[in-house]
Parts: sequence; C-alpha cells; structure tokens
Amino acid sequence: MSVVAIVGRPNVGKSTLFNRLVGRRAAIVEDIPGVTRDRNYAEVYWDDRRFTLVDTGGLEPFAEDELTASMCGQAREAVEQADLVLFVVDAHQGLRPGDEEIIRDLRRGSKDVLLVVNKVDSPRWEAEAVEFQAAGLETVLHISAEHALGIAELCDAVRERIPPAEEPAPWKSEEVRVAVLGRPNVGKSSLVNRLLGEERLVVSPLAGTTRDAIDTVMAVADRRYCLVDTAGIRRKSRVERGVELWSVLRAIHSIERAQVCVLLLDAAEGFTDQDARILNLILKGGRGAVLCLNKWDLVDKDHKTFDQTVLDIRRHLGPHGHVPVVSMSALTGQRVARLFPTVDKVFTEWQRRVPTAEVNRFLEDAVRNLPPPVSGRKRTRLYYMTQVSSGPPVFAVFTSYPEGIGTGYQRYLVNRLRDTFGFAGVPVTIRYRERSRPDE
Repeated sequence: MSVVAIVGRPNVGKSTLFNRLVGRRAAIVEDIPGVTRDRNYAEVYWDDRRFTLVDTGGLEPFAEDELTASMCGQAREAVEQADLVLFVVDAHQGLRPGDEEIIRDLRRGSKDVLLVVNKVDSPRWEAEAVEFQAAGLETVLHISAEHALGIAELCDAVRERIPPAEEPAPWKSEEVRVAVLGRPNVGKSSLVNRLLGEERLVVSPLAGTTRDAIDTVMAVADRRYCLVDTAGIRRKSRVERGVELWSVLRAIHSIERAQVCVLLLDAAEGFTDQDARILNLILKGGRGAVLCLNKWDLVDKDHKTFDQTVLDIRRHLGPHGHVPVVSMSALTGQRVARLFPTVDKVFTEWQRRVPTAEVNRFLEDAVRNLPPPVSGRKRTRLYYMTQVSSGPPVFAVFTSYPEGIGTGYQRYLVNRLRDTFGFAGVPVTIRYRERSRPDE
C-alpha cells in the first residue's frame, strides 16, 4: 500500500488537513504550535485508491531542544517511508526561510512532493499565495483545510501519483484492538516502541509527551493487533484545559474503541488510587483488562517479590481481583514477550460464549449451594439463565422477583460464574428479568 506523508513547519494546518482527508477527527487540532508530536497513521480510500496517510509533528530545520529534535526525527522518518509527500505551508505567513530549507532537503531525497498552500480562504490570500511558485516545485495547490476548499483538486493530484491498491492478504484471525493506558510517564510510548522494534513514538522523560491516541498495526504469528498509545490520564483536578483536556478525553475514548486494555503501572510506585480509577473506567466500559508492571528492572527483588506484589495489588483490587498481572521492562525488553499471550487469553475470555445447557446447570448448582434471599414474605425464585451476548459477556436470569435479589447475592453469582467458567480480566454482567413460573 502506498504511503502519503503530510509534513511542514509547526502550526501550518497539517493535522486539520489530515482530519479532512481521513474524514473524521483523528488528530488533535489546536491553534498553538507543537500539538502533534508522533506519527499518526490512518488508511484512506478514494475510489480504487487505498493508501496510508501519515500526520507528523512540525519540521524545524534547526531543533533547539531534545523534544523538538525527536519530533523532527519522527517527521523525517515518515518522509523516508513515504511514496508521496504533501509539504504544507501557511499562506498567511508567506514563504519562510525554513520552508526553503525543508524543500531543499526533500529534493535531495528524490521524493515526489506536492506543495500544498493552506489557509487560502479568500481572494486576498489567493493572490498572496502566488509567491510560493518561487519555491521551485512543479505542483503547487491552494487549499483551505478548515473550509474544505481545494480538497477535491488535492485528492485528484494524489490519485494521479499513486497506483491502485492491491487486495490485502487475508489474515487467519481477526485484528485485536489493544489500548495502552496509564498515568503520565509510566512508559506507554516506550512499550509500544519496544513491541514494534522501532522508535515509532516520541519518548521523553517529560510527562504529557503523547497527546493523540496513536494507532499502530502489527502482526505476531498469525494474529494482527492494533496498538493504541494514549496520553496519560491524570486526576481531574490536575488536568489543564485545552490540549491536555482533549488528550485525556481522547485517551478515555480509546477505551471504547479497544477490546483489551493494557493498564501500565509504575512498578516502583505500585498500584495507586489513580490506577484504580482508570481500571474502573476500563471495566465499566466493558473491556478486557491486563495490568502491566512496567520498570520491573528498577525494583529490588528476589524470587518472592513478584508474587508478593501481585497479592498486594489484588488486595487493592477487591472485586476486580480476577484481572491478570504481568511484569516487564519496556526499556530493556525484559518479559515483554509475555504480554501478547496474556492479551490473547483475555480476548478469548472476552469473546467466550457458554452453551445455555451449561449455564442452567451452573444456576441449579449455585441455587442449591445458596438459595436466593427472602424479601419480605417473598422468596425469590430463579427459573432460567442464558448468555445473551459476548464481548463482553452478558447473562440474563429470569426470576419471579428481580427486586428481591440484593447486591450481595448478585456478587455471589458473578463470583461463582468466574469460578466455573473463568472470565479472567473481563467484566461480567448479569441482568435480572421478571417472569412468572414456567407452569403458569
């Protein structure tokens, strides 16, 4: 599949153009420079053309700090991978010395480049944009990404320069969507980079480096995974308005898009109250969960340390003690290979369907072991049970008096379900429906 990269200086409208071409708000847009930092990928379909579109951070010819240099490195890596480069400039700012330097670099790389003059949204700026002809590139297109002006012409120009897409090879199993979540600076981007074997995402000791939810597809054996690296989720009281607030909302939204969520913990800090809040978001969202103790290489340990740490975590988890725990070091690669087998197990449990006959045998045994409570003068009867959906698993119990089933008995049935059928790392829901006796 062809790769089309969007590059340019900071704050020229690259992410706005990316969202326009993708057809949804796939990248954060804010009127300040430096919002986009990592490479953001999305597949785009136009008639018989299918290609990968890449949004990048701002290209600066002379990076002044380590974070800016890392962002520029991500953009240059995207250019190296690209078959076509859309070099975006700002009509309101005119042709800048930095633009000319970037164009020279692109020419030296022998890349097919389209010069896209953005923010041309009135006749005045149409006239001003003529100066970009002096850049020396053969094709210069005038657009306004925000107002969708000139987008059709841009699409036609891209279509002429990339071949029709080949049919993708079939996969033996479906793609598993895995969101990597956690507090700021626990190593989420480092883990994704380690899994991919490349510096796919900007990594910095500064908290809050990742802002977008970045999707990356990879294959392990015969299974394909879509990894979603997200911004760190702080407590509400510490979230600033603007870019950070939007980043956190995107991270929370990524839970809805995932099937399994990997919650990264800082092994040196242990399981915190904020980690518990994030885990509640995951399970209330109906997603599978894996707890991952990152930075395990920094922990002083012996052969009992991991088991003791898991016991301590499970004491904090309470009813969520079924969630599996793994330890690793994204920095050194220690035990990282154990993550995917655990994700696969949770995904299998998330999709599991139990035959109705087995579910009703379970219900008979559970009621025989502990009958439902008496409410007033009524004894609640449980007649029948079936699984109504999976992903996550939801069961329905038909009963004579749903209001008589208290929280304690509901918890008893869920725990018995887990003891009988598993469902480790997966939220289980039982819904109670009123029904008269079968013989009435």
